[in-house]
Amino acid sequence: MKNDCVFCGIVAGAIASSKVYEDDQVIVINDINPKAKVHMLILPKHHISSVSEIEEIDAPLMGHMIMVAKKIADEAGLKGYKLLINVNKEGGQVVFHVHMHLLGGRHIHIAEC
Repeated sequence: MKNDCVFCGIVAGAIASSKVYEDDQVIVINDINPKAKVHMLILPKHHISSVSEIEEIDAPLMGHMIMVAKKIADEAGLKGYKLLINVNKEGGQVVFHVHMHLLGGRHIHIAEC
């Protein structure tokens, strides 16, 4: 956990969030600035700054994030959705804690996730 990371604060329960799902590896929250009818964030509990910093050991966690996204999308009744990971500032990443956006519904605007 990183002290100045807002997502680490959410994972630790120190910052309030609209939690949708939690297991031993990830939590899923509703995005506070949604870009679609359904816009959730899948956050690993383990702090990794960016996909550009993942190691081979992180592959199971990244795969688990995708499986959780599928589970949540299925439970939400989404027939189609987008999964998005912004990488580094140049790729649109704003919070430097790996996270996956799950976007679904009719209006999906991904330019500013």
